[in-house]
Amino acid sequence: MLNSKEILKYTKNLSILFAEDHDDLRQSTTEILKNFFKRVDSVSDGKSALLKYKEYQEETSSYYDIVLSDIQMPNINGVELTSKIYDINPSQLLIILSAHDDAKHLLPLINLGIEQFVKKPIDYQELLRALLNSSKKAQQIPTTEQLASPKVQLSTNMVFDKVNSALLEDGKIVYLTKYEIIFMQLLSTKVGKIYSNEDIAKKYEESEESLDIQNIRKLVSKLRKKLPVNSLESIYGVGYRIIPSTQE
Repeated sequence: MLNSKEILKYTKNLSILFAEDHDDLRQSTTEILKNFFKRVDSVSDGKSALLKYKEYQEETSSYYDIVLSDIQMPNINGVELTSKIYDINPSQLLIILSAHDDAKHLLPLINLGIEQFVKKPIDYQELLRALLNSSKKAQQIPTTEQLASPKVQLSTNMVFDKVNSALLEDGKIVYLTKYEIIFMQLLSTKVGKIYSNEDIAKKYEESEESLDIQNIRKLVSKLRKKLPVNSLESIYGVGYRIIPSTQE
């Protein structure tokens, strides 16, 4: 079981927006969130969530640290809400609550670059674990400048040059195979976005190469040996993404 003090260490100064149309679930979950987060705003549908998101930005000149949303909601569903929020802030940390019959919506959300999924009915230990992980990453979110930069800073001394498709350590080129270059090109297209196995396979097809799921795992294992620790993240059952360094 997760330790509340450990969670609070990362969440106590953060804000969260919670969107859920089921009244009882929204109220009970909101009360739990208030035990951990500095500010908790809850709404009952996607349209209200988007409005509240914009109001918060105008009020604070910043964004919510985390957005927690159901998929099935009136007015604007979770997929549409995710897309609209990413249009405003591509770096937003967003966790989706998904029921078993929401499967058709999961791939679009993966393609949008969703942070994590939590299954419904909610296991609150699973939810707290997802919130803890996201709260830790709230300190590592790439800025707009990082997203637009031609170079991805992986550590204090290692960068991936997106223009030249080169991995550089202290200014010196680190050898990458053709397959590793293609993989890094894809993941650096939108830093922080989760790319699914389907996204990866499609990228290799476009490059007139092929790579199945088993070989994707082997590729990632070898590539990790060349990259800084924790710069290449795998999300079980979802995909892979790059986590840039926040160090100057």
